[in-house]
Amino acid sequence: MRTARQAAFEALYKIFYENAFSNIVIDDCIKSLKDGKAFAARLAYGVTERQITLNYLIGIHCSKPKPKVKIILMMGVYQLYFMDKVPSSAAINESVELAKNNGLSYYSKLINAVLHNIDDNRINIDELDDLSLRYSVGKPLINMWIKQYGNEKTKSILESANGRPPVFAIPNPILTTPQSLAEILSAEGTDSDIDNGLVRINSAFDISASDAFKNGLFHIQDQSCYEAIKAFNIAPESTILDICSAPGGKAFTAAYFCLDNADIRAFDIHPHRVELIKKGADRLRLNSVKAQLNDATVYNPDIPLADFIICDVPCSGFGIIRRKPEIRYKELDSIKDLPELQFSILNVSAEYLKKGGKLLYSTCTLNRKENEKVVERFLMNNNAYSFVEEKTFLPDKNGGDGFFYSIIERI
Repeated sequence: MRTARQAAFEALYKIFYENAFSNIVIDDCIKSLKDGKAFAARLAYGVTERQITLNYLIGIHCSKPKPKVKIILMMGVYQLYFMDKVPSSAAINESVELAKNNGLSYYSKLINAVLHNIDDNRINIDELDDLSLRYSVGKPLINMWIKQYGNEKTKSILESANGRPPVFAIPNPILTTPQSLAEILSAEGTDSDIDNGLVRINSAFDISASDAFKNGLFHIQDQSCYEAIKAFNIAPESTILDICSAPGGKAFTAAYFCLDNADIRAFDIHPHRVELIKKGADRLRLNSVKAQLNDATVYNPDIPLADFIICDVPCSGFGIIRRKPEIRYKELDSIKDLPELQFSILNVSAEYLKKGGKLLYSTCTLNRKENEKVVERFLMNNNAYSFVEEKTFLPDKNGGDGFFYSIIERI
């Protein structure tokens, strides 16, 4: 029978050696498991986010193991260091069995010896001076944060970089209340509590099995993103554009604030992602949200002028590394062209804004070049618009992700 560790092993190989996205491949690899889905997911995500630390610990006792052997060692070390409920004997023995079951019997004695040595010679990771080793975040990214945000804020970001991130259910006010939703989820076996009008889910949660989700009582959205939409002060009976919308969470939240009484156009450049928005709006029974195909970098004369525009642009994602851990290892050169794309989308989006209308520019990254600098450049080149407010959310262990928004107004 295929085990949870086997599923995690298969997912990790695809992440590390086939450049697969962690959230997609892990879901795909564990969906057929009858038991141990939560264990497999935690192990796969944990190894992905902690690979710098794990490679350091392995490197002390073993030099350049082969790819599949390396993954098994990383899985074993992660269980030893970060999964307290797994006994050391189980972590080591199951790693040896995993090797045998994947045609790696020749290396089973090596795996056994290395893991025993690591277990017998433990290092206090929290006392490591090297921040990259301690938090398993690439040095270039840490240095960028120190330069842009300072040592204290960088430490705060790093302390929230690992572990299970909070999940927030945004109650659909047309169909339920936060209290009612929390009670319904509790009846489904999900532990949750109410946090500033949102329902924070505290236990393992299979959204596909939730009747509350199927019946449109909520959608999932990060708290920081929700707070940004809330700060926008969207008014009912408005025309609202969500420029880069898929999968539609921001448009849905806007519809909630209007009690579904608005004209909301939600756009994406990919047809299959437009379908995602449509399905989400139908599930939530939101009549105000209309999903449409559109290229955000090209002005479209068929789009109406709007009172409010949500311009959440493609970004490097450095604010959500605890949700998509492979992002923390990006080469900074790979994102150098993003500010130009973001500036282009902002320029085009602003053309749809009515006089007196407001635009929310946002990203889920922590990088001033993609955030404040893009907005500053836009305002310097467009004197028909004025700055209203902006905010950077740092990730919080029990709260929202790293997020940036800026509100500008057409004058």
